[in-house]
Amino acid sequence: MRPHVQAVRDIAATLDPAEGPVADRQGRFQSIRHALADDADPIAQKMARTMDSFAPGLFVGPDDLDLPCDNLDLERWFRQPKGHERRIHGRCHVGLRIVLEGPTLLPALDAHLSHPQRFEVDDLLAYIQAPIPKVQRDAFRRRRIMRQARSAKLRPILLQSLEQRYHDSS
Repeated sequence: MRPHVQAVRDIAATLDPAEGPVADRQGRFQSIRHALADDADPIAQKMARTMDSFAPGLFVGPDDLDLPCDNLDLERWFRQPKGHERRIHGRCHVGLRIVLEGPTLLPALDAHLSHPQRFEVDDLLAYIQAPIPKVQRDAFRRRRIMRQARSAKLRPILLQSLEQRYHDSS
């Protein structure tokens, strides 16, 4: 069991951004993967296959990106807006609001991180004409279509409009 534990520690060291630049860590990752693949132990070979399947997404982007470094860090980041939403309305769930209004809601919820003092009217006037991002408009449009599709009364109207759009496009 000890050789496998050491192999897992070596693999984890290649994934830690503090251990050096991406290119160096990727080279060490590949050399460990090749060594495990050449090993006769079936557990080592299974580890090599798992490493091979994860490799395409592990070492992407430059070294200086300020992104979550692992799944736990990513979950911590996603928990923050959900905590904001729970405190706003006092319920256990956050609903669809983060999905639908996320592109504009998340910067607003985290505004206190970059602006520690109270917001005054002059601070907010710059954002009065800010356009809604395209991804957020698309999310609202998809939600409206799906609500129509679920409604027995509105479904025929939706199907008729979709058929008309299809005929108009050809």
